[in-house]
Amino acid sequence: MLLAHLQQPPSPAPAKAPAEDPGPAVELDAKDVLAAAERFTWAVAAPGVRHWPDGSDFLNIALSAVRPEEREGYIERLEAFVEEQRARLEELLRAYGPGSAPAAHGRYALIGQPETLVILERMESAPFLLRGRWEKALETVFLDDLGSAWGPGIRLSR
Repeated sequence: MLLAHLQQPPSPAPAKAPAEDPGPAVELDAKDVLAAAERFTWAVAAPGVRHWPDGSDFLNIALSAVRPEEREGYIERLEAFVEEQRARLEELLRAYGPGSAPAAHGRYALIGQPETLVILERMESAPFLLRGRWEKALETVFLDDLGSAWGPGIRLSR
């Protein structure tokens, strides 16, 4: 039987399926994401009381932590996150936002910024990727303070 087996022609190799071309990665337009975040007026401070009139550095870092496969439909996912977390976001703004006792000491400066909604969504969805990108470009104190105020979850600090 061994001889008969050895004399048989080899099985053809399974045909490899052609690799699917995912196409070009969807780009996120920071202006569109920011406009979506600003629609949640109950979750952000009024423009005149925000700590940074331009939080684009924070937004760009947060958006860099959105993986290519997450980019399509990201604004809708951000909007769903904000709606799901409405009570928590309102409490965060009330307790730590502009005009609060903690904010009076210069801490929690990101709270109330529309960019913060993206940062918090990334903190929940890709905390270690966000931390890695943040550490390369910005002071971690802002992220640490925001994480502390946001509360339980995956700790981003070491």
